Amino acid sequence: MEAAPSPQEKYQLITRNLQEVLGEDKLSAILKEREVKIYWGTATTGKPHVAYFVPMSKIADFLKAGCEVTILFADLHAYLDNMKAPWELLELRTRYYENVIKAMLESIGVPLEKLKFVRGTDYQLSKEYTLDVYRLSSVVTQHDAKKAGAEVVKQVEHPLLSGLLYPGLQALDEEYLKVDAQFGGVDQRKIFTFAEKYLPSLGYAKRIHLMNPMVPGLTGSKMSSSEEDSKIDLLDRKEDVKKKLKKAFCEPGNVENNGVLSFIKHVLFPLKSEFVILREEKWGGNKTYTDYEALEKDFAEQVVHPGDLKNSVEVALNKLLDPIREKFNSPELKKLTNAAYPNPSKAKPAEKGTKNSEPENIVPSRLDIRVGKVISVEKHPDADSLYVEKIDVGEPEPRTVVSGLVQFVPKEQLQDRLVVLLCNLKPQKMRGVESQGMVLCASSLGEPRQVEPLDPPAGCCAGERVYVEGYEDGEPDDELKPKKKVFEKLQADFRVSEDCVAQWKQRDFLTKLGSVSCKSLKGGSIS
Repeated sequence: MEAAPSPQEKYQLITRNLQEVLGEDKLSAILKEREVKIYWGTATTGKPHVAYFVPMSKIADFLKAGCEVTILFADLHAYLDNMKAPWELLELRTRYYENVIKAMLESIGVPLEKLKFVRGTDYQLSKEYTLDVYRLSSVVTQHDAKKAGAEVVKQVEHPLLSGLLYPGLQALDEEYLKVDAQFGGVDQRKIFTFAEKYLPSLGYAKRIHLMNPMVPGLTGSKMSSSEEDSKIDLLDRKEDVKKKLKKAFCEPGNVENNGVLSFIKHVLFPLKSEFVILREEKWGGNKTYTDYEALEKDFAEQVVHPGDLKNSVEVALNKLLDPIREKFNSPELKKLTNAAYPNPSKAKPAEKGTKNSEPENIVPSRLDIRVGKVISVEKHPDADSLYVEKIDVGEPEPRTVVSGLVQFVPKEQLQDRLVVLLCNLKPQKMRGVESQGMVLCASSLGEPRQVEPLDPPAGCCAGERVYVEGYEDGEPDDELKPKKKVFEKLQADFRVSEDCVAQWKQRDFLTKLGSVSCKSLKGGSIS
């Protein structure tokens, strides 16, 4: 029989690949006396994606170290976070999460019988827990509650009170689940320090906090459920995986903000301890890397080509996803998936004799709107009023876009600027040059006409998704059909608010960093 790991070996297993540990001394002390009790919680909101393999692999480490591990399906948290999971879908989404998380754990060989699975509503609605929520609210300041949730709770212009309750509930979960430690991403750090500050004020012990690094998405930003192009869904078809990887940012020799390399480092290497680059013999044949740093070095020196890197990730990823796809191919789980995540573009038609306030299928999630960076601007060779721009939208090649902005925006103000681009219009020729998108701009309603390109929030990356508040989870059309006039019907309700924020039906245009705006054209139209 294999010898049980020593306390030091357990410590190494528990902490390897983590970004930060709060309470290292306490962890070491507990390991000398008994096994550590840890919990990982996930709010049952958007569909889990492949980055969830990062916490799954750490859970495998915890079990190897002999830890007692609880997985919390935080259904009440999902509702409190700006109603990311509507109340009527909460039960369905929680069941979906239970099935898909268990399928992920099985796909990497984690024994389910060693885990404890709990729903938040199993205990968070009890008299004792509710009383503790009130006790906590009597000592926590509004400032501390808002600060604690800043990286996790969805930030909107007019926040709901529920978002301020979120960090307190997560802190109380540590006590009610009777654990020594909570595990999560480093984006949870402010909630963790909030728990360390406030739990002792209720007479409860301060816990250990274990933090994973955040995994960049395929566009180079955080992999997010609400950004379709940034992540690969666990149930994506093989052709969808290929399509998303093909569009992923992966510049030759560039290892910064490279979502494909980051995915190998944080997901594939920890699971397999090696990675194989698949390539034809004429390009050197297959090569196995057992050390991530060696792979990164070869990519930086352009020994490994982006095309080979993407193809190899595609093969390795599909091996992980195949058993999950197979499990969810059952009629029962297909039905659950469709019920938990109904397609918002498939609105029910109005009943006969009633008026439908929103035409069938006409919802903003059908628009593929992204942050773009203008790489070059030239006058159109055959039209004095048109610019021809090259715009990076996170794809392998920049898009060519023709815009009628010559009389409104000087060329030097467009160069290197971040813009908002509609990417799924049918390409069309404008005076002989094919335009592959539309730069969205605010326009004044009076004369003389003024035009300003919309501004994404500072810090955005090219390729980040822009969406309308409340329509984060819908899939955009591959290409909008001109005869259907989807964009035109939606655009009729595009407006600039009195705060210069771009809106559709008074719902903000958003990225993960905040609202899209313009400089000065209050009350203007958007086109």
